[in-house]
Amino acid sequence: MKSWLRWLIVALILAAVAGAVLRAVKARKTQQEAVAAAAASRAPLAVELAATERITVAERELSQGIAISGTVRAVRSAVVKARVAGELQGLVVREGDTVRAGQELARIDPAEARSRVQQAQQQAEAARAQIEIAQRQFDNNRALVDQGFISRTALDLSQSSLAAARATHQAAQAAVELAGKSLADTVLVAPIAGQVSQRLAQPGERVGVDARIVEIVDLTQMELEVTVPAEEAAAVRVGQTATVAVEGAPAPQTARVARINPSVQAGSRQVLVYLALAPSPTLRQGLFARGTLATGTVRALAVPVTALRTDKPAPYVQVVENGQVTHRTVATGARGDAEGQAFVAIDGLTAGATVIAGTAGVLRPGTPVKPLAAPATAASAAPAAAAAGER
Repeated sequence: MKSWLRWLIVALILAAVAGAVLRAVKARKTQQEAVAAAAASRAPLAVELAATERITVAERELSQGIAISGTVRAVRSAVVKARVAGELQGLVVREGDTVRAGQELARIDPAEARSRVQQAQQQAEAARAQIEIAQRQFDNNRALVDQGFISRTALDLSQSSLAAARATHQAAQAAVELAGKSLADTVLVAPIAGQVSQRLAQPGERVGVDARIVEIVDLTQMELEVTVPAEEAAAVRVGQTATVAVEGAPAPQTARVARINPSVQAGSRQVLVYLALAPSPTLRQGLFARGTLATGTVRALAVPVTALRTDKPAPYVQVVENGQVTHRTVATGARGDAEGQAFVAIDGLTAGATVIAGTAGVLRPGTPVKPLAAPATAASAAPAAAAAGER
């Protein structure tokens, strides 16, 4: 009886040990499955990229340029000024009026100028009379010298008086011409053809010498005056073209570099560049314009500027390799425009590599990448719906 009880106890102990071992093995398996599931849940999800977000690295011709801005101005303009002082009369043109070259615009009261002309003419007549008197005196003295009645000294004196009278007459004639010019200067005429942009004086106003009366601009020849930094001015050449947008104009215009100022502005250290604009009815003096001046082209491997990442110490791009995202450090070079957007030349990638566009955002290295599936079209969806209805 005791032997049988002993064997029963042993059997129970063995069964308990076996149960414990089985439970431990099952728990271990369950733990391993949980760890595997957790690892699977931490694996990065595949990112779908649209065709526009996958850029193939290739050689591109980059158009380089300088950003410019400035003011539209007329090539030919003139300010009509008063050349003599007096009362302004007959000014009838106003802003916007069209004038011809040589057209009379106004007058300065000529009363004073006419008086000076008359005075100068009278002085000239008096000087001529003095010449006649001196000439007769000289002729008489010469005859008396020949007859021995007077000395040679008296003849020399009369000759000197004649020379002085002639000099006085010449001076009087010069005064007549000067007074006549002053009289002519009372008439103000347009030096160029164009339109009146400013009327700076009013009829009846007394103006001084060099007083500004009207300003005239010729809108048939317009140019854009821009400033370029001194370090970039070396790349600017006469004949280069620029695309500019002028305020108020319906579309951008093409301008051509016509002149480059040889001096640098003292304060801003900028160089003035003048670009010729094609005639247009929308152009007005003083309009603001901005654009890009093309200075040359560079051919190099390039990617869009937006694809270049700078959130690390060195610039890099996100590349698709073996179906996964890889960060590749690159060296940047020249920048320019191509295909309607800004590109930057790079060194560190080979032609044909696939770069992820900047619109995709920053992706972790190792993230799986796959093309974005195209949405089903109406033509392909119809047969599928019919087949589903038959089933």
